[in-house]
Amino acid sequence: MKIIILKENLSKGLNIVGRVAGKNLTLPILNNILISVKKNFLNLSSTDLELGIKYWTLVKTEKEGEITVPAKILMNFVNLLPDKKITIDSKNQDLSIQCEEYNTKIKGQSSEEFPIIPAIEDNGVIEMNSSVLCEGISQVVDFATMNQARPELSGVCFNFQKDGLSLTTTDSFRLAEKKLRFEKGLNKALSFILPQKSAREIVNILSEYEGKVKMYISANQVLFEYPMAETDHPEIQIVSRLIEGEYPDYQGIIPKKFETQLVIEKDKFINQIKTASIFSGKSNEVKIKVDGKKGGIEILSQNPELGENKSFLPVKINQNNSEEAEISFNYRFLIDGLNNIKSKNVIMELNGEEGPALVRPEGDVNYLYVVMPIKAS
Repeated sequence: MKIIILKENLSKGLNIVGRVAGKNLTLPILNNILISVKKNFLNLSSTDLELGIKYWTLVKTEKEGEITVPAKILMNFVNLLPDKKITIDSKNQDLSIQCEEYNTKIKGQSSEEFPIIPAIEDNGVIEMNSSVLCEGISQVVDFATMNQARPELSGVCFNFQKDGLSLTTTDSFRLAEKKLRFEKGLNKALSFILPQKSAREIVNILSEYEGKVKMYISANQVLFEYPMAETDHPEIQIVSRLIEGEYPDYQGIIPKKFETQLVIEKDKFINQIKTASIFSGKSNEVKIKVDGKKGGIEILSQNPELGENKSFLPVKINQNNSEEAEISFNYRFLIDGLNNIKSKNVIMELNGEEGPALVRPEGDVNYLYVVMPIKAS
């Protein structure tokens, strides 16, 4: 193998595929990146056996071939090179790198030892704008939870209908759902559960791209593909295993009615919750008391060892009954949900001391966040 490549293109690819090439004591080959050259394309690949990443870029090819080398050493070295052309040559499981005054050799291994990243049959493609998909995933991904007893809760549920996609996560204490429209679908309903780690890497890698991302789905894997500019050849492929099992029927958890509805200025609400959190103690408890006469809410917290805090925030109130509501929440859960809402104002719907509360952006029905209150003792 012998190629000439711009340092910028090589660094970009290494930083993408290097995300999953970590420290693996049981299978050291997984610490490597597979470098493959065919025709005028350089292909970089890495995998941890659950998630595989491939990256392609155009190069000047003098000789085809492939080799695997330690990811950390290669990435650290290349990122320190000047922004010039790099000549890469492989002989006898050694990778030689030349760039101006640098002439370096890295010990590699045979490509035959590298695990195969499985291909997925083209059973139909779903296309979405990459930035829209990544923003949607980022609004829900943090609410999945690692749960050995219920592994289906450790991922993001992708639920496709004919007209769109719902992304959902829950940890049993809170739930987030984001609805998206896709540009090209399969015209049939299907769903899968994507591991949280894979979902986060998709956001980390593809959020900077503005074009269309393609999704290919099989029985136990999914492929996300981003094409090169003005070509059909892929630039990035991310292949992930799927979580087996059926996602819980969460629609019954989402409240369809409310006892009290509040329209609140989001930033002021967050700031007052954070202030109250200083006195919330180990339980993270803050109370929200609705005062219809004053036209606002009181946010309360107290700790016998630290003191107490009370603040007032004017809000728009719509009540289906005249009873005053005082409900306790884990302040972290409230802030997590509010931080994923982009609008100036939020709508918060309360259902008593023990009923689920719903938080959503004002004027946007495509995102919702459900949080359970702390039950009164």
